Amino acid sequence: MARINLLPWREERRRQRQKEFGIILGIGAVAGVVLWFLVNGYYNAQIEGQGERNAYVQQQIDQVKLQNKEIEELERQKARLLARKEVIEELQANRSQMVHLFDSLVRTIPDGVTLTSIQQEGTKLTLTGRSQSNARVSTYMRNLEGSGWMTKPDLSIIEARDGIAGLPYTFTLAVQLANPNAPKDEDGDGVPDETAPAAEPAPGAAP
Repeated sequence: MARINLLPWREERRRQRQKEFGIILGIGAVAGVVLWFLVNGYYNAQIEGQGERNAYVQQQIDQVKLQNKEIEELERQKARLLARKEVIEELQANRSQMVHLFDSLVRTIPDGVTLTSIQQEGTKLTLTGRSQSNARVSTYMRNLEGSGWMTKPDLSIIEARDGIAGLPYTFTLAVQLANPNAPKDEDGDGVPDETAPAAEPAPGAAP
């Protein structure tokens, strides 16, 4: 009976399969490398695109910050201009007040009263002078109250002193400046309500 040796064929088949496996393994490795490059390139592109978008957003934020600074500077300039405008309007509204004030001081002072000093602090005017009697000071205070440009006379000091013949009394009184053309407040006197009320003249010598 004849014998057939199949060993060389099987060996060849085994080598062929190993070769095909190596080829498939190489193709898989190449495909894996290519796929890795593709995925890596895709994500790099996404990261680069996001970086560009972030840079654009940051640029817009910087522009908005710059605009905010410009707006703040404009607001400060506006505030300064409004403050100047208020000062100018106040000066224009009160430019004739001093003229009327001195005119009222001259017209309201009675005989037997003379002023030695005048001091102004805001809307408060302090008058210091000498008089013949308390009654003369009382008349002066009534005249000041009726002048329209001064209101709420407040006598703080009146006392007898030697020094000027015929004017033995010295006095100090305060009045609030008022503008009869200005809108009246609730009291109708044109001055703030917190101003102290007028004091009665101190009793003393006869007229």
